[in-house]
Amino acid sequence: MTLHTPIRACLFDLDGVLVDTAKYHYLAWKRLAGELGFEFTEQDNERLKGVSRMASLDILLSIGGIAPDDDARLALAEKKNGWYVDYITRMDESEILPGALDFLKELKAGGILVALGSASKNAMTILNNTKLAPYFDAIVDGTKTVSAKPDPEVFLLGARELSVDPAACVVFEDAEAGIEAAIRAGMRSIGVGSPKTLGRADAVVSSLREMSLNRLAEIFPSS
Repeated sequence: MTLHTPIRACLFDLDGVLVDTAKYHYLAWKRLAGELGFEFTEQDNERLKGVSRMASLDILLSIGGIAPDDDARLALAEKKNGWYVDYITRMDESEILPGALDFLKELKAGGILVALGSASKNAMTILNNTKLAPYFDAIVDGTKTVSAKPDPEVFLLGARELSVDPAACVVFEDAEAGIEAAIRAGMRSIGVGSPKTLGRADAVVSSLREMSLNRLAEIFPSS
């Protein structure tokens, strides 16, 4: 199959794009807030999309009006992560989001390189439990990065590991911070979710069910 597109690599966020782990993050953050004596809502949780663990904790603490010292912050982050890891160790292939596996298979068959670009430090646990790991040529997660999205570090590292120019990469993201990171990296982007929040992306789809090699070439045709 000849693909008439400048795209040579696809970089994927994990949570909310490939798998449904957002609910487990929310349950763990809500549980932590409850222990600290305040409510953490689903609306509050929207502010944490695409944000690193410590930055997410700071947002949660600001909601509760709590300002612990650095040691206490680290302990709270570890407590939340322990609960989250307990949740995700029970994951399996059933929690892969609609269309994700088919699209990854089609990309591999079409010779398009695939990388993960996620803030999650638990990405390998999730990829192994859902059996998605073999579809990735590079995995860049929170264990390899210093700066959180919207900093472009995670995507630039992915492009470097794939040896692909950023201009030939497209990022799939469900968070505004991720789309901003893609733009700063000099990459194309496709939002997965609502056009209201992902309007800066080059295109927006409701899920990866709408994606295929042909659709990719339609969105980003060769000039």
